[in-house]
Amino acid sequence: MNPKLLKPYDPKETEERIYKLWEESGFFNPDNLPGDRKNPFTIIMPPTNANGSLHAGHGLVMTIEDIMVRYKRMQGFKTLWLPGLDHAGFETQVVYEKQLEKEGRTRFGMEKNQLYKEILDFTLINSKNIISQIKKMGASCDWSRNKFTLDDDIIKTVYQTFEKLYRDGLAYRGNRIVSWCSKHQTSFSDLEIKDEERVEPYYYLQYGPFTISTSRPETKFGDKYITMHPDDKRYSQYKDGQKIELEWINGPITATVIKDSAVDMEFGTGVMTITPWHDPIDFGIAERHNLDKEQVIDEKGKLLKIAGEFVGLHINKARPLVVEKLKSKGLIVRVDEKYKHIVHTCYKCGTIIEPQIKDQWFIKMKPLAEKALEKIEKGEIIYIPEHYKKITVHWLENIMDWNISRQIVWGIPIPAWYHEPKCIPKPGRENEISKCKEIIVSIEKPICEFCDTDYMQDTDTFDTWFSSGQWPFATLGFSNSKDFKEFYPTDIMETAGEIIFFWVARMIMLGLYVTGKVPFKTVYLHGLVLDAKGQKMSKSKGNVIDPLLYTSKYGTDAFRIGMIVGNTPGTSLALAEDRIRGYKNFANKIWNIARFVLENSSHMSDMWENAIKNDLTAEFDELAKDVTFDMDNYRFHLAAEKIYHYIWHRFADEIIEESKKNEKIKPSLLYILKNSLKLLHPFMPFITEAIYQEMYPGGLLMIEEWPKIK
Repeated sequence: MNPKLLKPYDPKETEERIYKLWEESGFFNPDNLPGDRKNPFTIIMPPTNANGSLHAGHGLVMTIEDIMVRYKRMQGFKTLWLPGLDHAGFETQVVYEKQLEKEGRTRFGMEKNQLYKEILDFTLINSKNIISQIKKMGASCDWSRNKFTLDDDIIKTVYQTFEKLYRDGLAYRGNRIVSWCSKHQTSFSDLEIKDEERVEPYYYLQYGPFTISTSRPETKFGDKYITMHPDDKRYSQYKDGQKIELEWINGPITATVIKDSAVDMEFGTGVMTITPWHDPIDFGIAERHNLDKEQVIDEKGKLLKIAGEFVGLHINKARPLVVEKLKSKGLIVRVDEKYKHIVHTCYKCGTIIEPQIKDQWFIKMKPLAEKALEKIEKGEIIYIPEHYKKITVHWLENIMDWNISRQIVWGIPIPAWYHEPKCIPKPGRENEISKCKEIIVSIEKPICEFCDTDYMQDTDTFDTWFSSGQWPFATLGFSNSKDFKEFYPTDIMETAGEIIFFWVARMIMLGLYVTGKVPFKTVYLHGLVLDAKGQKMSKSKGNVIDPLLYTSKYGTDAFRIGMIVGNTPGTSLALAEDRIRGYKNFANKIWNIARFVLENSSHMSDMWENAIKNDLTAEFDELAKDVTFDMDNYRFHLAAEKIYHYIWHRFADEIIEESKKNEKIKPSLLYILKNSLKLLHPFMPFITEAIYQEMYPGGLLMIEEWPKIK
């Protein structure tokens, strides 16, 4: 008996040693796997944000994906699990801004290159830490292929995609209304807005002969259009384009009647003024009728000159003062003090979104969505759980153009160049000056052949989801690399259900657009990891679970299987410490089982490989068949539970106990132990490999053949 098995199982001593053994074997790399493995199996790891440490959600990702990869590797597939890290654009800049605040600094006023360098150094330090943490989770990914979203080859692919979109008329720069955060000074896409229910006063105001209503009277200074539905009989006497003189906040104005079907006749009084610069619906009406658009609130959330005496005030401070003035002028009809409505806020800081009209880059999404819908409806992408298919289809059918511009330093610069307005013709090209292009999309700085005017690069960066939306084909070296040809499309995309739109749907659209193929065949979506009370984890609540604290206390294997048993795809998991502690006891039970079996089988070396077939081995084979079926159908929660109950309650409590009385049973113990280790290995890789090393010195369970059951 090896002395190691005589001691209690020690995860701390075992895990580092075993992971080093795996790495040194080279078998994380599919090119080094033994045998003739013709069938690839590929997972691209969702790139972890390089701005902090792993949390429990990451722990679940690493566990589920490692289970898949280890299972397929043992089945003889040429397995590639490609790891990566995400620069995470706005998310990382927000994290770094908090660090600057602690230092008494701010990004505003900092030299752009200096800020970029500081954030880069910050992410590189975090990247090393995160990679170390991923390894501690037992992740058997191919570190030789590790990618970062700011790697040169990734950026080149992102630029090529953007150029293609621009050439095809799918990327355009437009002066359109966007969602704007006045604190972070950047625009967002529609997916980065958090809807929050609030109860606030709702004001009914006298606007000439009309009564209008609003929850934001401080925005109404520029309202000079009164709109109503063309079919609303209450206002049939008013004609489209009619001028009406009336008294307003800062004096008399001339209002124009606009008839538009976007007006909801059932809401309020059925008539409303519009603020085209600061409301998407109002902007749409102004666009359709070619109306003026005047800015009332600046990018910092302060009122502009149009607000008269209130100029320079932040809108939060201005509201009560504006209300008082409206009262003094007799323009308030009534106030509903408890008006419940939805407010759009920044998903990071909670600041109310102030829509602004700005020049931004957009992607036309409908043509991309149509291709994706076609593939999804044909069943070329399988969703687990299946209801996410309906959710995705509904979103794709109602998709809007995607604002991909971000006014931040940290990220991939948009490769667009703008011509300065005053052209200086080159000698002899005076008559061709009109051919100068105002905008050029190019990786390299363009030089105009008609004039000597310089081109200036766009100061914005890409939305980080634009680059990560290309992750599957970009990481595999699109388009002529060996890896791309062999491993694309990938087999499965495993990630959180909450980013189904942010990331998964966009990967499908961009993957199809660039490569002509779906980027993955199956989408496996897990739910949130909650705290023990079932609450969502957040730093503000102080309930964020560090998975490495649990792995340090109870062992990584206990944490891994504790995250899987009972955790059905797409549902949230309440993670209690007692749950993990219980599986540490299971690890100890496995260790003790192995010790007993090996102590009682040392004289039966001729039966080491093949036990006598009997009812016990046949019973195990049925279990293995059942577990394999669950694994093939991504029911890891069921497979883990069946293995757990068999090993503890059947193998340990009954079969081993019976073998102490019946010598005929002992020849079956080795067969059951060896194959139990195989079934359990994807879930608890460290302890199973450690025991296997004692059974087969020099062998490696990681590449052993999965039990074949006829």
